[in-house]
Amino acid sequence: MRKLLPFIFTLFFTFSNLQAQQPKKPNASQIFESLKKLNFLGSVLYVAAHPDDENTRLISYMSNKVKARTAYLSLTRGDGGQNLIGPEIRELLGVIRTQELLTARNIDGGEQRFTRANDFGYSKHPDETLAIWNKEEVLSDVVLAIRQFKPDVIINRFDHRSPGTTHGHHTSSAMLSLEAFDLANNKTAYPNQLKTTSLWQPKRAFFNASWWFYGSQEKFEKADKSKHLRFDIGEYYTSNGLSNTEIASLSRSQHKSQGFGNTGTRGSQMEYIELIKGEMPTDKTNIFEGIDTSWNRVVGGKEIGAILYQVEKDFDFTNPAASIPELLKAYQRIEKLEDLHWRKIKSEEIKNLIYNCAGLYLEAVAESNHATANESVHLNIELINRAAENIQLKALQINNEAAITEEKVLAKNVKTELKKTFTVTAKQEPTTPYWLTKKGTLGMYQVDDKSLIGKPETPRYFNVTFNLNINNIPIQYTKPIVYKTNDPVKGEVYKPFEIIPEASGIIAEKVIIFENDKQKEIPVIVKAGRDNLEGFVQLAHPKDWSVFPEKQKFSIANKGQEQTLVFTIIPPKNQNEGLITPMVHVGEKTYTKELIEIDYDHIPFQTVLLPSESKVVRLDIQKRGQNIAYIEGAGDVVPESLQQIGYHVLTIKPEDITAEALSKFDAVVVGIRAYNTVEELKFKQQILFDFVANGGNMIVQYNTNRRLKTENLAPYSLQLSRDRVTNENAKVTLLEPNHELLNFPNKITEKDFEGWTQERGLYFPDKWSKKFTPILSMHDKGESAKKGSLLVAKHGKGYYIYTGLSFFREFPAGVSGAYRLFANMLSIGKDNISTENTVKQ
Repeated sequence: MRKLLPFIFTLFFTFSNLQAQQPKKPNASQIFESLKKLNFLGSVLYVAAHPDDENTRLISYMSNKVKARTAYLSLTRGDGGQNLIGPEIRELLGVIRTQELLTARNIDGGEQRFTRANDFGYSKHPDETLAIWNKEEVLSDVVLAIRQFKPDVIINRFDHRSPGTTHGHHTSSAMLSLEAFDLANNKTAYPNQLKTTSLWQPKRAFFNASWWFYGSQEKFEKADKSKHLRFDIGEYYTSNGLSNTEIASLSRSQHKSQGFGNTGTRGSQMEYIELIKGEMPTDKTNIFEGIDTSWNRVVGGKEIGAILYQVEKDFDFTNPAASIPELLKAYQRIEKLEDLHWRKIKSEEIKNLIYNCAGLYLEAVAESNHATANESVHLNIELINRAAENIQLKALQINNEAAITEEKVLAKNVKTELKKTFTVTAKQEPTTPYWLTKKGTLGMYQVDDKSLIGKPETPRYFNVTFNLNINNIPIQYTKPIVYKTNDPVKGEVYKPFEIIPEASGIIAEKVIIFENDKQKEIPVIVKAGRDNLEGFVQLAHPKDWSVFPEKQKFSIANKGQEQTLVFTIIPPKNQNEGLITPMVHVGEKTYTKELIEIDYDHIPFQTVLLPSESKVVRLDIQKRGQNIAYIEGAGDVVPESLQQIGYHVLTIKPEDITAEALSKFDAVVVGIRAYNTVEELKFKQQILFDFVANGGNMIVQYNTNRRLKTENLAPYSLQLSRDRVTNENAKVTLLEPNHELLNFPNKITEKDFEGWTQERGLYFPDKWSKKFTPILSMHDKGESAKKGSLLVAKHGKGYYIYTGLSFFREFPAGVSGAYRLFANMLSIGKDNISTENTVKQ
């Protein structure tokens, strides 16, 4: 039996990755590890800036080896990053990365918290970061996290003493953490928090040092480590057959949107933390030295410990249910503890232990994954007890309503099924991430409900509480209502049960470009959240734009179905831009939000409501050439954006790149980070360079300077760096104002660099052949000029262009100047080519 446990544990991780929403079903080994964790009363808070900043090796070690309650406080949700798995950026990427963190914590055993800080993109200095964030509000959120979580120890991922040497968000996270360390026990600091929590003083704060922060392994080995603690985080856990580092790799690999798949390692590996605040332990391997982490820590705990330490000693792996009688005794005593903090935590832990030892399975499944206000919801409820204990169902409670008496004896291994119905109230708000319900600022999310601050996601409102008697002791279990179905490939698939509006409208294109004054037909998709939906749609639009017809009726018979209405939009004669919003009228209500669904296998299904709006841009733009080949990289919407301004764009796979295939095109555009992610491209470079030599244009968008698949990026020498300009409003100097790239077919001026979003660009080359001409110069405050953002070289009859400018961010934002400049890049050397060419088939 015990020999099977490591295999079962591995399977658990595998299946939790495939179906992140399935309920946990721990085996005896995992139950025993939870019992050991129940008997440890100590906490560690790990602090950094973004999803994927966390050291999963140390989080896993603290949670699984030390058995400490361990949490990661990520100041942001990572909205400013890139997305390697799909088109979602900004707020939607933040939703994905939030769930990736939660899935990671589900694997390494940690908990997850956030602040209201918004990841606005790369920042070079904490002064800039804290100016864009509301420092006081973010600091208050960190203080709140400490007061609520009550860590004995805080570990910062980053060094507070090195501002300006790394991402400003990183240094800011450490600075705020240490400031909060001193404020959390000060009653004059954020006193309103003390209505719902209490003061707390952590004992120690550390910096998670490593050779990386010292520049090299050699320098780190020579560094003074008198204030360092160290741990062998390569610990092998015999109970589950995995090394700590293997668990950490599974956890880190959940950051799939960032391409952080990680191979597990084995063997001894040292991790270091440097004391920053508090008393230095004499035992440099014991982070909790001098802190009582036994049950003696709390008044009344000694008696509880006497029971539970014996349960741990006597645990029967072949019959975990044998522990239930003693666990129930301890549960009754835990419920009477005076220490409210530990009472709440340990009560939940021991209830789960009893649940798992009994092999209990309680589930409430709705017949659909969503409903609307006033809708009746039918539930299928399943209960099963797989132990010999005397377990009875006494009542059910749905959504905090009055309990429904339901007397049932749960006989051993006999499934009980019940059917219940409840009605969603008329005032029930739709389900959406709480931090997206109100418009925030560049640096902060707005959260009106202060009780939600810090929570990783919106709490599930729809639950069923099962009132049980276990061996005549009352105990409650609350389970969220879920939806599940069977997929012929994936098997059992879970989705959360959520509330959606009865109607939503969406325009699929978020940016609609009018390259001239010709009208366009714009489809509006109306989706029904309930049966028999009728109403009409209008388009709110800018003053100088015209829409026909003024409104259109719709009628949708069935919930979940859609109807498409086509409106004609007529732009003004001159360059102009604005927003259009579908207004869906149903009875006396008007709906202006779109329903977005995010569905990836490694995270739970997500429903997001955002304002339904699209940017319309009447461009003063000219172009030459017509047929563009696009080689995909890490994911962007550049092909769709180029189609918007009238280009014929065909995505071409690396294996299909041949001289004959390329001969059909005027230009080739290579997607962002293609040379970081597409292995086969290194074998196609000469074909691409020959295409340029024969008269084509090749535009390569940014790549990072690490993990390149080839050093042969260009037909001439070109070296990438980490140079970037993070201020989207940084002054742009035209180095070659008479160059064709700035004059044909569109005259580019400094005005074309107004209204850019998040950044100018990133990973600019810093060294290049004399064959290249730098076109632009720009820099952030206090830095030297960066001239590598746009480089062009004549190669044979065509042109090779390398650019680190963030077109992948500017196009979705409808930045006019970005489109005009890119049109020039595609058009260079094409002054004798008609704009009316068509794709050669």
